[in-house]
Amino acid sequence: MHRHIDILVADHNPIFAEGIRSLLTNSNGGDFSYHIKGVAINGSQVAEYLGSSLPDLFLLDPDLPDAEGFKIVASIKQSGSKTRILILNGSGDPLQIQAAFRAGADGYMLKSGTRDELLQAVGALAEGKTYVGHGLMPLATPQFTDGLTPEVRFAEKYQLTKREMEILRLVGEALTNKEIADRLFISDQTAGVHRKNIMRKLGVNSTGALIKIAFENHLV
Repeated sequence: MHRHIDILVADHNPIFAEGIRSLLTNSNGGDFSYHIKGVAINGSQVAEYLGSSLPDLFLLDPDLPDAEGFKIVASIKQSGSKTRILILNGSGDPLQIQAAFRAGADGYMLKSGTRDELLQAVGALAEGKTYVGHGLMPLATPQFTDGLTPEVRFAEKYQLTKREMEILRLVGEALTNKEIADRLFISDQTAGVHRKNIMRKLGVNSTGALIKIAFENHLV
């Protein structure tokens, strides 16, 4: 059974906004049936639509005329609404992405993205997931990786392997290479190589700094 998803599209470019309306209206959303309840091209129209009823999904260009896009996001979220918000922006600046998620956005993708990516993003938000567009590198904030543990987020941020995470935790317990080697049934030399690789990835050059990072990120 298809779940009905009401969508509001807000973009300063009427042709772009109408293109999204057409794309979503004519797409096969799998478990979802998309219905565009409105297209707004400025802040006043957004306020008018949101004043009558809140959509399930809100696709927002943050550079709308007479509006501050991220303030709109924050006000919707602070109202307790379950509306999911996807930012569609021309900028992939990590600071912009961070500002969007801090305001409460649930997804972010570039306007230069493909039709398939937009459908993927809309589908992800409809399922309650967070979406970050292809090739974008947001600064680390908890919202970006919905449902992932702090350890997994930390490992992904620094691209640490499972083994490196194990060793970092043991370094955090102030174990020597030999003690780590004994614990993990590897050689002292292998433990030392892993420690050096972890230091390189984290950008530090001392065991003390590694221990500090392990504690600050609750790995021990």
